[in-house]
Amino acid sequence: MAAVEAAVAEDPDDVLPLLALMSRATDPALRARVQALVPRLVIERARSGPHGRIGAGRLRPTRADRGGDLDLDASLEAVAVARGEGRPPALDELTASVWERPASALCLLVDRSGSMDGRRLATAAMAAAACALRSAESGGEFAVVAFDRRAETVVALGTASPARRTVERVLGLRGHGMTSLDAALRAARDQLSGARARRRITLLLSDCRVTDDVDPIPAARGLDELLVVAPASDDDEARRFAREAGARMASLDALAELPVVLDRLLAP
Repeated sequence: MAAVEAAVAEDPDDVLPLLALMSRATDPALRARVQALVPRLVIERARSGPHGRIGAGRLRPTRADRGGDLDLDASLEAVAVARGEGRPPALDELTASVWERPASALCLLVDRSGSMDGRRLATAAMAAAACALRSAESGGEFAVVAFDRRAETVVALGTASPARRTVERVLGLRGHGMTSLDAALRAARDQLSGARARRRITLLLSDCRVTDDVDPIPAARGLDELLVVAPASDDDEARRFAREAGARMASLDALAELPVVLDRLLAP
């Protein structure tokens, strides 16, 4: 295992896609070993280098009769005054802390149409890991939707799904079918409609080559904020789509660059 980890560190663009494919090996023993290893390696690469939060929720003080968790330090003076008067402190004299709503909610759209080769699978898994980690660190909301002709919820917004479990679910995706960006974008809208956050982001991981007959631009323009990441080797259609949809777009040349690319796109 140490040799595998060293190989991933040296050349993630070749080794991680190979491992992603090996996680589907027909040999049960090999498959089990690889499936136990790959999520951790993907998460480690997603953490590599500096990365930011996707907007953070924060604690703010409020009167304890309005809910929240009692802040003992902030309530000491009120307790001392009440004790000096020989009475228990009233709730409205005490201080509590409450979380303000998170600043961001993110829905990751993973294109699984056509064939899901090793590079696409590894890219999707690392994107899911990076977004899950950043959302967890900032107290944000996060969802993952996979799509071909139809959209399928992998992780619903507001569902507790640790980064490892999210990566495992993405690695289990199989590629097939046509490409409907319209279905994907409408699914993202539905996920984000229930978000508590002010900033609602849709992150589309796709070459944006539509193969159904539905124009995705109206659905794209109906989203609060749309970001697109496309493979640098095949990004012409994604650039055109992003331009017409009013989305921000980045081309991904190397898998190792993905965390930095995401940080740049997700920056407020």
